[in-house]
Amino acid sequence: MQELDFEPISFSRKDEYMERLALSKTKSSDFSFTNIWGWADEYGLEWAWTNNLVWIRQSSPEVRYWAPVGNWDNVDWAACPYMKQARTFYRVPERLLGIWQEKLGDRVTSHEDRGQWDYIYNVEELSELRGKKFHKKKNLVNQFKKLYDYTYEPMTADCVEAVLEMQEEWCMWRECEESQSLLAENDAIRRVLEQWDVIPHLIGGSIQSEGKVIAYTVAEAINGDTVVIHFEKGKTGYKGVYQAINNFFLMNDGSRFTYVNREQDLDDEGLRKAKMSYNPVDFVKKFVVELAQG
Repeated sequence: MQELDFEPISFSRKDEYMERLALSKTKSSDFSFTNIWGWADEYGLEWAWTNNLVWIRQSSPEVRYWAPVGNWDNVDWAACPYMKQARTFYRVPERLLGIWQEKLGDRVTSHEDRGQWDYIYNVEELSELRGKKFHKKKNLVNQFKKLYDYTYEPMTADCVEAVLEMQEEWCMWRECEESQSLLAENDAIRRVLEQWDVIPHLIGGSIQSEGKVIAYTVAEAINGDTVVIHFEKGKTGYKGVYQAINNFFLMNDGSRFTYVNREQDLDDEGLRKAKMSYNPVDFVKKFVVELAQG
């Protein structure tokens, strides 16, 4: 049985990877180069290249195959040697699942992975915060504006060091040393910010007060109409700071997009409640797919 030749994620093929990702026509945050680079160490992420697909695998804490990236409509899935054996795929977008069901029939079984669904919002709605459904968010943004002397700045290489300094302070406040997940996220943030000038399509913004960064957003354009927010942090003690950084970023640097993807809730009830409170207009639904041997 033919096997894939996996190697660690690297910058050497990032441009080629992004070309293939564009052909997938998915708005899923998982497969952006920023995401797979940032979390490469935590998940032991690797990729394997075939003629028209990039296959992604995590090796930690266990081996898991993610959905392949490429032009899904231009693959003979029934004849693909890497789909002949029984395998389980994770983070499979709904569109790819539909293609597999059509081409592979009863070899495919699946179940929803709700915690991995990406939340999609309308940029104009989150910029303007009009109406009753955004009343609480609007109030918090207005309170922030009244309470603090602040400036908003687009993210550039010049302010990365100040953002990293704020991130370290945030980590100390949240006692990251006691949480493996927060330590892993801190590492991912550092990996991305340290390559700010190298990773394509990164954008972001920061709020500064009293000469220091008190909030920041790291985002990425993943296609022509959608921006994904990978990291967003606010400093404790500033009322409404999270609502403010989200609002200011979308008004200033996200206004050219129609949609914003704010990633998953990972089945965390508190995070799910917070994400639902922003009134998503859609989801990028993802599934775990079990493939029987062909």
